[in-house]
Amino acid sequence: MRIKVHCQNRIGILRDILNLLVAYGINVARGEVGGEHGNAIYLHCPNLINLQFQALRAKFEAITGVFGVKRVGLMPSERRHMELNALLGALDFPVLSIDMGGSIVAANRAAAQLLGVRVDEVPGIPLSRYAEDFDLPELVRANKSRINGLRVKVKGDVFLADIAPLQSEHDDSEALAGAVLTLHRADRIGERIYNVRKQELRGFDSIFQSSRVMAAVVREARRMAPLDAPLLIEGETGTGKELLARACHLASPRGQAPLMALNCAGLPESMAETELFGYGPGAFEGARAEGKLGLLELTAGGTLFLDGVDEMSPRLQVKLLRFLQDGCFRRVGSDEEVYLDVRVICATQVDLSELCARGEFRQDLYHRLNVLSLHIPPLRECLDGLPPLVEHFLDQASRQIGCPLPRLAPAALERLSQYHWPGNVRQLENVLFQAVSLCEGGVVKSEHIRLPDYGARQPLGEFSLEGDLAQIVGRFEKAVLECLQSDYPTSRALGKRLGVSHTTIANKLRDYAIGKSGE
Repeated sequence: MRIKVHCQNRIGILRDILNLLVAYGINVARGEVGGEHGNAIYLHCPNLINLQFQALRAKFEAITGVFGVKRVGLMPSERRHMELNALLGALDFPVLSIDMGGSIVAANRAAAQLLGVRVDEVPGIPLSRYAEDFDLPELVRANKSRINGLRVKVKGDVFLADIAPLQSEHDDSEALAGAVLTLHRADRIGERIYNVRKQELRGFDSIFQSSRVMAAVVREARRMAPLDAPLLIEGETGTGKELLARACHLASPRGQAPLMALNCAGLPESMAETELFGYGPGAFEGARAEGKLGLLELTAGGTLFLDGVDEMSPRLQVKLLRFLQDGCFRRVGSDEEVYLDVRVICATQVDLSELCARGEFRQDLYHRLNVLSLHIPPLRECLDGLPPLVEHFLDQASRQIGCPLPRLAPAALERLSQYHWPGNVRQLENVLFQAVSLCEGGVVKSEHIRLPDYGARQPLGEFSLEGDLAQIVGRFEKAVLECLQSDYPTSRALGKRLGVSHTTIANKLRDYAIGKSGE
């Protein structure tokens, strides 16, 4: 058990607290002094059980200068360690800590993957085993200052390295403790520059609003962003739900606090629960001894974005509902209540009200999430703003690739305008990036626009458009009647389905020689 003693900062108070624990045969494995003014003492007592703690509470508070004592889930150093691990784990580029002997002390997951070892196998490995002609300790001693963009080879691949020395207050080289090494692949520097440029526009300014419909959605979002209430964003895949959520976060009073995102789709229930709520020390076999902070705690004071909330399991729906109602939750394997101030923004590709009607989503949770709501229209409903959007993506793609801005041929724009865009804006961006990479002579032509046929709306399969209007409509009418007749075998039933008289249906079935009309 871990306990926090809120107390006066006086000489001998720690001795008095320890004497009490010794008198009752309770071992202290670790202790820390914390609080803003050293006014809290944290103790880890492995053999202290809850019954003993309740019995000793009054004796603790009888010690002069002790104001209160309570159970806590983590020691301050454990929390710092977990937060650091979470931050390093979230980085997609390798980060290593190297000592002055040239050995790796610690590394994040991306670095371990680069080296081909597990994270727990990293400490003690010489950097020289993987880096060619690169004496990091000597480099740090010689420079004693940060180095950016140094070209190095690691396992045969070229990286640009940022080196930050770990140095104490003293200036002599003996005080150097090592350095933190951050590696960036040289062949992805152009992409990094592009991503930095992409972030120059923040919030609502990063959302292209050439379409009247999309501009109206952004106007609604601007009004809702400052309101401290849950927000539900609905829209098909690729419409920019996370982009809109980030814009709402940045435009809110929480804009300077963290925004954390979790995609619930495809995550097993146990993994989603530990990612979202974290777990206590030794919660299950294979868990970290110190436990793990969930995204909720890492988001404290900020905004949590849950994508694919419709795929959340019933048990997680209950836990999320309780947090929205009471502002508290419990980590997996812990009985400690954690209270947090976090705004929740959710996104879904489906209509949650329909899932509620089918009993596949909790109605009470739906009403908690749906305090504020936004619907992002699909790209096929925003084609009035397509030409400026296409020009915008062509400009981005040419900057990323490093080529002159190409011109779009009219036939290519016509092809883009006629497509149904099942992947929406994300698909348009990817298609145009590919087109710019394929085009020659500074013109993106129709053949450079590669569009898959999946998801095309063909309710009646292949349908011929030959002949005049009467012939085309006649073929279509015949196809409709043939498709529906098996489900509506009588002219009366079929007429009711199509909203016409049974006499009209009977005549058309006879004219088209379809089956036999019955009554």
